[in-house]
Amino acid sequence: MGLAVLHLHLHGLYRGRDLPLGHDADTGGQTLYVHELAHTLAGTPGIDQVDVLTRIIVAPGLDGDYAHPDERVTPGFRIRRLPFGPPAYLAKEQLWPHLDELVERIEETFRRSARRPDWIHAHDADGGYVGARLQQRLGLPLVFTAHSLGREKRRRLLAAGHDPAELEQRYALSRRIAAEELALARSTLVVTSTEHERLRQYAGYRSFRPEVARAIPPGVDAGLFHPPAGPGCEPALEAMIEPLLRQPTLPPLLALCRPDPRKNIGALVEAFGRSTQLRSRHNLVLALGAGGGASSDQGPSTVAAEAITQLCRYGLQGRVALLQHLPRQRIPGLLRWAAALGGVFVNPALTEPFGLSLLEAAASGLPLVATDDGGPREILRRCDNGLLVDVRDTEALQRSLESALSDPLRWRRWSANGLVGVRCHYSWLAHGQAYLKAVRERLRAAPPALVAAGDQGGGVPLPLGWCALEAGIQ
Repeated sequence: MGLAVLHLHLHGLYRGRDLPLGHDADTGGQTLYVHELAHTLAGTPGIDQVDVLTRIIVAPGLDGDYAHPDERVTPGFRIRRLPFGPPAYLAKEQLWPHLDELVERIEETFRRSARRPDWIHAHDADGGYVGARLQQRLGLPLVFTAHSLGREKRRRLLAAGHDPAELEQRYALSRRIAAEELALARSTLVVTSTEHERLRQYAGYRSFRPEVARAIPPGVDAGLFHPPAGPGCEPALEAMIEPLLRQPTLPPLLALCRPDPRKNIGALVEAFGRSTQLRSRHNLVLALGAGGGASSDQGPSTVAAEAITQLCRYGLQGRVALLQHLPRQRIPGLLRWAAALGGVFVNPALTEPFGLSLLEAAASGLPLVATDDGGPREILRRCDNGLLVDVRDTEALQRSLESALSDPLRWRRWSANGLVGVRCHYSWLAHGQAYLKAVRERLRAAPPALVAAGDQGGGVPLPLGWCALEAGIQ
């Protein structure tokens, strides 16, 4: 018998096809990571079943896919949806009062089932809370990935001048941090994307144990993200971009992110607008996702309005293309278009735990200018394909952008370095193999402290299907 794995991915919109990435702040990089990891594990020898558990959502204007209790994605990969809380779409900060209801529903489901998962992988603080409660009550091994940490988020937002009381009200950071502490205390394995996360960001938690954490960088879909075959633009993209730009063939600065204040798009627009060199020789292309959607978070509309105000202040009409409704399937073509024109990819986020979009850009042959906070440090150390900058310093950001686009020979070297670096260090096959090796090692260790409350045994027993896994990951 092979192994069964359950992922807890509770917030945002998630389905097995046409991921609505960028719908809001809760449907982004974590959603893509969970989806790709589940796909990878489902195709691995020794794994029988991979389930991703999320919410049933019924709301006007939303596709009926999100209301189906069971969705078969591929053989061995299933999305399971349970109701908890009201049926309407809720931002993740609004889910906290309803998580104990979900714990009860999952436990009831497990007690009726002939088989439980061999381990639970909980994602983000909400999933971590539910996973920790299930570990306490049922003794199931817990793997935890925070994706972004409440303490780190609070630190960066306070440093940017935000009011502490307002942050608490908006993001429920105290509750989030307490849930992260609980998940870290109950986890047999913590998976991070970078060593910086493992050694610096998680280290701010008193429950964190470095010896149970492994840094395993995620991968890139090489079938989607690859260098351009030649000049030109996909017709659908051309129809979106060219009417917005007076000289659409100039090398662009491309930013691709959720319309979230933490992504710091305003600093990028200001750096571009203040630079005579950038304004005269380049275009700025901002792909800011789909906007507010069903979320109650007002960040998206605020970010777009502020960007438009800045464009007008600096007189950037015809130099900036603002794309607010770019479908996910257009992103690979957009990256190739920017690479073919000799542009750069810019990530000005205040903090970036990992930066999957940076890898997608690198796989497309597009050099980078990125925040020096978090994951981009390790990506550029491995790939040597651009510049890091303190994005809180607008003048430093401006100088880095000007420098990155000033030397064609260096641009070609960076482009080639990025392609090689992604192939060598970032693939989903390598991620899946390293992930399963780490799970195997940690479950063998089975710390007694992680046994469910009331269990007097000496550790968590080895899962039934473990021999099947051994053969698949050597």
